Amino acid sequence: MWKEENNQLTRQFEFADFSAAFAFMTRVAMLAEQHNHHPWWSNVYNKVEIRLSTHDAGDVVTEKDRRLAEAIDRL
Repeated sequence: MWKEENNQLTRQFEFADFSAAFAFMTRVAMLAEQHNHHPWWSNVYNKVEIRLSTHDAGDVVTEKDRRLAEAIDRL
């Protein structure tokens, strides 16, 4: 579930292993390109943390972030 805090949408995902986490990140990268909106993220072994905010709007959460979060959830 996405959380809105500190002017960011954040969510942590957990996978079976590093390969599954990396495959997810690859799919998110393709989505980000389609949305022309690129997340901050971190990956450690089987965990991926994503943070979304819109830099052009002053680093706050906008509809652009919500749309990308929804697209990520559909993966």
